[in-house]
Amino acid sequence: MAAKIKTHSGAKKRLQLLKGGKVKRKQTRMRHLNSSMSSKRKRHLGDTAYVDDANYLQIRRCLVF
Repeated sequence: MAAKIKTHSGAKKRLQLLKGGKVKRKQTRMRHLNSSMSSKRKRHLGDTAYVDDANYLQIRRCLVF
């Protein structure tokens, strides 16, 4: 009997699959040590980003459903 395929629980909390097939993610480096950063840098790090093509297949395997 084959094992069930399950979605990676960490990936489903951090990533969102869009209709067009892209995967949306948050950017890193915004948890602490932000006082030395410029306002522009902090503002741009708050934006959403998309998973790169190089990592797309790995992420797709984690997001089965």
